[in-house]
Amino acid sequence: MNSLSFNDMNFNPINQNDDQIWITSSELARMLGYSRLDKVTQIFNRKADEFTSKMTRVIENPSNVNLTLRIFSLRGAHLIAIFARTAVAKEFRKWVLDVLEKEVLQQQIDTRVKINSEQQAELKEIVDRRAQGERRLHAEMWSRHNKHFRITRYSELLAIHFQDAVDYLETMQIKAKGDIHIDENQSIEMLCSHARLFQAWWNTHSPTLAKLNPQLVYMLHDNMFSMNHAISDLCKKFGISLPAYDYDHMFELKTFPHERYRLLK
Repeated sequence: MNSLSFNDMNFNPINQNDDQIWITSSELARMLGYSRLDKVTQIFNRKADEFTSKMTRVIENPSNVNLTLRIFSLRGAHLIAIFARTAVAKEFRKWVLDVLEKEVLQQQIDTRVKINSEQQAELKEIVDRRAQGERRLHAEMWSRHNKHFRITRYSELLAIHFQDAVDYLETMQIKAKGDIHIDENQSIEMLCSHARLFQAWWNTHSPTLAKLNPQLVYMLHDNMFSMNHAISDLCKKFGISLPAYDYDHMFELKTFPHERYRLLK
């Protein structure tokens, strides 16, 4: 991340080769509305025992070798803003949390972080509670869950999908005897979603297929046109909103749409 902006004020994060965003104390003071750029350092000196090495550190000043700089991570900046008493401190705290959330999400996407043991235990508790000891229902719930998120076992679920998995398992419609029930709207949404994915695939690969068999592509083109109208009519009738699928992007991320999940972009 080369730059950040708060209230139309831009500043450049300090690179520490640790995948965190670091802000100098003087720029942090400016963002918080202080006229004195050493005000943040004063706040830190009063509350130093509440900061960890992951929240603040001192580095060499690239502009002056005889001076040092105190820098703060986003979590450190948030703690400084808690102690600040300026008019924009509250707004700044919210902004920092939004940036932190985006940073964590991007790291999860980039590294494909899987759910941790506590999150695995939470999903297992939901299935155990809803299955009520019925083995067949227990197995079917996990089977549907894994198929839904395109994984072989629930421990492989990506962290960015955890809340989706919680919602999916909690709202999965089940019958008393353990049979999984899919209502009409859910079935139609699933059908439309997969049809849209196939259309995205067709739009990407039909030019190549036309070189191999132009007559086949010509025949299927009209079918694709009719399919598009049919999907649009169904979505309108049942109030279904589908994202625009980019097949190449989905393949690169190894992430595909399904009936209750929207592709993160």
